[in-house]
Amino acid sequence: MTTFKKVYEKTAVPELIKSPITRVQLAQYAGASGDFNPIHIDEEFAGISPLGGVIAHGMLSMGFLGQFAEKIAGNLGDVKTLKVQFRAIVRPGDTISCEAEQKELMNNEVQFNITAKNQNGDIVVKGETRIEQK
Repeated sequence: MTTFKKVYEKTAVPELIKSPITRVQLAQYAGASGDFNPIHIDEEFAGISPLGGVIAHGMLSMGFLGQFAEKIAGNLGDVKTLKVQFRAIVRPGDTISCEAEQKELMNNEVQFNITAKNQNGDIVVKGETRIEQK
């Protein structure tokens, strides 16, 4: 019988690679979230801002890590916590990859350090997640 603990023991978690961020995706996220801050959708406004152009919503990158945590949990577990810190700006055209490193393993729970990195390897969001056996 395969136990929850055995599934995660010495198991490398494959990374999740997202398609490059598009302006359409940012507009769709603005609509879904209600966050229409012009820094995310208005090129003219964003171009004269101190940020120098349109940036992705931080919560979009966090959402990628949430999707990744769900992928790690699979059918055996439930994501119980997801804690993150925003570290760098994400811009249209950036490709985000999510990675995990197992932090702690107990009989019915596993914890991971998780990161979202851009195509240059810069950490844009880092955090941790706790997955509990269903």
